[in-house]
Amino acid sequence: MKKRLKSFVVAGALVIAISAAAHAQAPKVRDPGPRSGTNAGAPIDGLTSGETKLFTAGQSRFAKVDTIAGDGLGPRMNMNSCQACHAQPTAGGSSPKPNPQFQFIQSADHGTNQLPSFITESGPTREVRFKLTGKGVADGGVHDLFTISGMKDAGACKLPQPDFAANKNNIIFRIPTPLFGAGLIEQIRDTDILENLGKASPEKRRLQIRGRLNVVVSGNTHTSQNRIRGATNNNGNDGTIARFGWKAQNKSLLIFAGEAYNVEMGISNELFQTEREEACPNTVVKMPNDGANANPDQIGTPDPPFDVLSDIEVFASFMRFLAPPKPSETEPGGAPSILKGKALFSQVGCALCHTPQLTTDPNSRVAALAGKPANLYSDLALHRMGDNLDDGISQGEAVGNEFRTAPLWGLGQRFFFLHDGRASDLIVAIRQHRGVNSEANGVVGQYDRLRESDKQDLLNFLRSL
Repeated sequence: MKKRLKSFVVAGALVIAISAAAHAQAPKVRDPGPRSGTNAGAPIDGLTSGETKLFTAGQSRFAKVDTIAGDGLGPRMNMNSCQACHAQPTAGGSSPKPNPQFQFIQSADHGTNQLPSFITESGPTREVRFKLTGKGVADGGVHDLFTISGMKDAGACKLPQPDFAANKNNIIFRIPTPLFGAGLIEQIRDTDILENLGKASPEKRRLQIRGRLNVVVSGNTHTSQNRIRGATNNNGNDGTIARFGWKAQNKSLLIFAGEAYNVEMGISNELFQTEREEACPNTVVKMPNDGANANPDQIGTPDPPFDVLSDIEVFASFMRFLAPPKPSETEPGGAPSILKGKALFSQVGCALCHTPQLTTDPNSRVAALAGKPANLYSDLALHRMGDNLDDGISQGEAVGNEFRTAPLWGLGQRFFFLHDGRASDLIVAIRQHRGVNSEANGVVGQYDRLRESDKQDLLNFLRSL
């Protein structure tokens, strides 16, 4: 009896040891990390000679560091250049490393600004919004990190930075959205976006995926049957679909450019004529700071013949003509893994919201954008992402837990994920989609049930984009 018991113990120990060894040898699923090199930043194929020159002019102005006296920078701003925040992996991307906001404070001309505790050298470039005002009512507005106080040409301007420490429980963050392929997104017809949202209805119902589009009520006759509600998108009451920004709050690239110039850099323009902060009037640069140049003696430098155009028009053209990122067919993991991961992406339901491809309007006046496939991996719709990602901010009728399906092209070279940059690992980003009343819960559950090797193939596919 004792011998038999001893044999059982030895056998059991052997089974445990073999199981542990097998488990130890099983490869751990991991995010392959950002691919090296640059897969974006070039102009889209097929531009005319004039359009290519306009792209180049826009690229130059996008990279330009703006000044107080020369451009009307401030009086409050998050950075002094468009490219500073949209730089990974090249001009037009998202948050780079090292963080340019951290570097700004290290520069000689940073004025009286102090580095907020949440801005770090290796962390994402951030925009700050307050959920509530000091009176406890909804705020939601951008509170810029820096002021021009103490900087060269700021004169007697004295503006304090917002009290971020006192509002540490009232702050939410946003990081820059990548701009590659934005012209293709702009040219997708509303009817095609609407039709796509109605596809795969039985599967969407099973997984409790709904989605709605950020449109204004006027002129839209599809409200009830397509779960579309009205929203303010800064383009008036024209009844069309807005599609840019984390909550699809901006209708067009021109509006996107004008708002960013005013809000992120403090430079007023022909779309946003007044300063957001009028306590420090800039008497050197007239209002609005940016506008069309109708003075013949000033036209000719630095980018003729486009000097007549305002900065925001040239910015919009640069974004419009930016080519989409080029995916890799072999990195990471090799072609078979990427192909399998692509199939799994659809199998688990990711593609129900992250639509792999839409097509642009064949009647676009820019031939290079007409009738083209846009492999954006987004339906451009708003979806409820649950309590975990709820930022408490409403924009138009997109409420706190609603976000536009983020386009995934270019994902393979990004450092930070989700609207606030909280994740730098794809596995973490996927798990963050889970939450109370999140439309992604069913899909995340199906991802969780994959074999470990299948999960790795899916991650390899995502990093190939």
